Amino acid sequence: MPTDYRSDSESQMPVGVTINGFIVTPLFAYFLPTRESVSLCPSSCLSSLLMKSVSFSFLLGAATLAVASPHPAIPQSPLQLSWPPSPANSLDDVINASPFLSFHRDIVQIASVSGNERHVGSFVADFLQSHNFTVIKQPVTGKKNGQHRFNIFAHLPSSRPEILLTSHIDTVPPYIPYSLNRIDHDLPTDDAATIRISGRGSVDAKGSVAAQVFAALDLLQDHPDAPLGLLFVVDEEVGGDGMRVFSESTLNPAPSSFHTVIFGEPTELALVSGHKGILGFQLIAKGQAAHSGYPWLGRSALSAILPALSRVDQLGDTPAHEGGLPTSPKYGRTTVNIGRVEAGVAANVVPAFARADVAVRLAAGTPDEAREIIRRAVQDATDGNDDVYADFTTHSGGHPPQDLDTDVPGFPVMTVNYGTDVPNLKIHERPDGPVRRYLYGPGSIHVAHGDNEGLTVAELEEAVRGYRKLIDAALNRK
Repeated sequence: MPTDYRSDSESQMPVGVTINGFIVTPLFAYFLPTRESVSLCPSSCLSSLLMKSVSFSFLLGAATLAVASPHPAIPQSPLQLSWPPSPANSLDDVINASPFLSFHRDIVQIASVSGNERHVGSFVADFLQSHNFTVIKQPVTGKKNGQHRFNIFAHLPSSRPEILLTSHIDTVPPYIPYSLNRIDHDLPTDDAATIRISGRGSVDAKGSVAAQVFAALDLLQDHPDAPLGLLFVVDEEVGGDGMRVFSESTLNPAPSSFHTVIFGEPTELALVSGHKGILGFQLIAKGQAAHSGYPWLGRSALSAILPALSRVDQLGDTPAHEGGLPTSPKYGRTTVNIGRVEAGVAANVVPAFARADVAVRLAAGTPDEAREIIRRAVQDATDGNDDVYADFTTHSGGHPPQDLDTDVPGFPVMTVNYGTDVPNLKIHERPDGPVRRYLYGPGSIHVAHGDNEGLTVAELEEAVRGYRKLIDAALNRK
């Protein structure tokens, strides 16, 4: 597992300068020979690393993996998705024969649980730099796990990005190693639908990251000056700090320089017309500790919180006119999940404190409106007991349902219940009309956070074509 493919020493990193708070690495620095480049690259490519002028087409082909991949370089066509049919192909041979599938493998093999994104970020940044992108490593404030983290923003030096492709490089825990297996032995061995790729992040969202990168490279072969930007952020799974840092920076100017933003998440290759909003809070109860043999000498916080928990749990199924949370024709009913309850210190002690963590997926309305409904429900359930209350300060923010664009033909359309970075990117108005926002990607959310996370080679390959179709539509519209 190539998590340590680079030294942690800053002296081993390519030189860079800081401009307006962003770390910008000149292109020539990535072609200086280092211990890593020597170990990663065969001798045949070392001379090309020393060249100050390297054509885009050459980098896209022979150097695709030689510069950035920790795996041995093998002859590959520049953007080959599938492989020549052959009964002798092993599963590893299939991946090795495709720069796209190899890149996906490499980033999945680098563990990047939220807070630990530095190594995969460096890998992706190096890869994009080697393909003539200007790469900005945008610092995200605050260390996690002792690491300095950064977003990756990349664009071509010759153009100002107007179309932004974005996804996230962090994953949920735990790390699950990359693996391959054939899921249908009755189909031909060269059928991409028979090969399943598994591992943490293979779907959410490194499948989208890889497909977006190679859709962009494919487009740039035909339109070398296309105004594309790539943004890969940290922290999406645990709060969205990465996207918020980008959103509030000078890289996201007002009016918006982007007329189209394409978000990458697992959507089963469908365009998403919108997703539910979200609101989090804690339900708190206070009591008085006492010996369990004399419970009347205390007040049980757990007994006090139970009626409120029961009422909150039913708010999604209660009609709005009866005090419940709202529904909508598009998103269905609002759902409530009581995910964690904590109370007491021991079975022989009356609990003095109880707490529950609650997540609400909003089908309609605003977070403020939902907060008021929840407050009233807790008061009614506890007969106005001031020692039981909803604390909304522990989960800041929240957002209403997000409506998205689906005007590009040729895709199935659906809604989803999960949250994304869509609301964390502030879209500034443009004088020429609204900014289009699309949500699309390979794989299913139903396996994304499970121990069976995975998708087929066919899904990955189709995602490259899908992203290319969305980019082409944006170029034609402009």
